[in-house]
Amino acid sequence: MTTSETSPLAVVTGASSGIGRELAKQFAENGFDLLVTAEDTRIDEAAAHLRATGADVRAVRADLRTADGVEELYRAITATGRPVDAAALNAGVGQGGAFLDTDLADELDIIDLNITSTVRLAKRLLRDMAVRDEGRILITSSIASTMPGSFQAVYNASKSFLQSFAEALQNELKDTGITITSLMPGPTETDFFHRADMDDTKVGASSKDDPAQVAEQGFRALMKGEAKIVAGSVGTKAQGVAGKVLPDKLKAAAHRQMAEPGSADR
Repeated sequence: MTTSETSPLAVVTGASSGIGRELAKQFAENGFDLLVTAEDTRIDEAAAHLRATGADVRAVRADLRTADGVEELYRAITATGRPVDAAALNAGVGQGGAFLDTDLADELDIIDLNITSTVRLAKRLLRDMAVRDEGRILITSSIASTMPGSFQAVYNASKSFLQSFAEALQNELKDTGITITSLMPGPTETDFFHRADMDDTKVGASSKDDPAQVAEQGFRALMKGEAKIVAGSVGTKAQGVAGKVLPDKLKAAAHRQMAEPGSADR
């Protein structure tokens, strides 16, 4: 990675596709150099596209579900010799289906990637930022964090953790130069639902928000130091408002209608 003396450095996890790739594009188009990571080979193609913006981009393939993967990423970050000005902790995975039917290994992957890797990397990055008393962290939560996730029980719970985690850090760091922003998208047009085996669900088959729009809104919120942003379409923002007032029992029932296997045909 060629060292730049003037451009700030951003780290984006889960940057090979979807919201993560679009977030990386936002950083690149707004003057940041990048270190991007994902487990799959698509990260190299994503990095090549990002370099076309003129940004200095390094790609790291790492399995963040593991402690070794997070440390591999952190070593790559420190090897740049540059401070991290902003980081989008975006890597995540989901799994649809009834909890009694899903594989335990899949559920533990959700916990390891969505929760544990975020905590591990945040610990590393925030301690470095605290030395300088500056930095920005974007944590990709979800509108799913506001509702019980019938037929996505562990996924929604993981996002509830991230939302609570982000808000707690905001309070702890409120008198510092570090900001924490929670990005809360709704259903977005990525490969998430296919990978989660949810193609036959109502939410999987429905039209979804544009990941570029979600990322642009999230990036703007991060740069402004906002606490959180329900990002996406007007419909998603309305859902976010409803989530504040509806009782959990009704939200669980509504989520069941969207996420129950076979609901696309009803």
